[in-house]
Amino acid sequence: MGDYNHGGGLAKPIAIYYEHPDWFRPLFQQLDERGANWLKIEARHHYYDAASPEREYSLLFNRMSPSAWQRGLAHGIFYTLNYLAHLEAQGVRVVNGYRCFAHETSKALQLSNLEKLGLPYPKARIINHPSQALAAAEAIGYPVVLKPNIGGSGAGIERFSSPDQLRAAVEANRLYFGIDSTALVQEAFAARGGMITRVEVLGGKYLYAIQIHTTGESFNLCPADICQNTRGEELTRIACPVDAPKNGMKVEGYEPPREVIEDVERIVELAGVEVGGIEYVVDERTDRQLYYDVNALSNFVADPVRVIGFNPYARLADFLIAEAQHHESKQAGRVVVTGGPR
Repeated sequence: MGDYNHGGGLAKPIAIYYEHPDWFRPLFQQLDERGANWLKIEARHHYYDAASPEREYSLLFNRMSPSAWQRGLAHGIFYTLNYLAHLEAQGVRVVNGYRCFAHETSKALQLSNLEKLGLPYPKARIINHPSQALAAAEAIGYPVVLKPNIGGSGAGIERFSSPDQLRAAVEANRLYFGIDSTALVQEAFAARGGMITRVEVLGGKYLYAIQIHTTGESFNLCPADICQNTRGEELTRIACPVDAPKNGMKVEGYEPPREVIEDVERIVELAGVEVGGIEYVVDERTDRQLYYDVNALSNFVADPVRVIGFNPYARLADFLIAEAQHHESKQAGRVVVTGGPR
């Protein structure tokens, strides 16, 4: 089922549950360097026994991607929700567990949370049939973007500048609503200066932020897939495929305002996201700051020491080991009392 690496003082291994073959190599390397007791679980080939009472892991870190449907694993997304619920019912410590993954796989839920927190986001309507798209866009105002509810890496997002353009797509039956047949029709913002800010958290707390200088040609903002800093230096990309396209985007470290950090920590707390990234922009047309994406599956920035001054994968590995040790100690300290006065 996986490859064990013994050590780290854990009786049971840390499990890394993942699907993408490249994204998590830096984390694996950090766990190895620490001699941690850990194993890999590939979501593609996984199954479990619902009747098994035994907790197999000290901790499981969920790294399933919502974009797995692009790699022939759409069924694994819904399977993962069931598996995480099973683990949590057993008392396994799960990092980025069921509640987190439910939000990762629902842009609609993310918007409901932003509304509940009173935070600004691009106006949107959630629809479940192409026939509803034109009315939704009319209520919001053009230009709009249509987003599958379950996306990942910018997948399936399309921009429409006019009713005629959207009507043609509806009539041609070419709108893609994703694997749960739900979509967002959302206000299309114009990022001021082409700048998008991404704030990363670890343990639900601020870790670092980056500013991404975009070209406006892509909705895929995988931080590990950005190949240049703002000085024009090539960055070493170790978490994405080596043949990933050079996308023209540039990245730099950034210290966001205190109120943004507080907003982000409120967002991730409500969504149950322990490791992830929140993206926001300042809309050029309205001067509004808009939160627009919650990412539980977060690839850290490429060449992080050069860009932000430290290696977040090292801090992530330390966090996972500490959490596993804490949970294992807590489980070992439980005393079951039987008998007693009748």
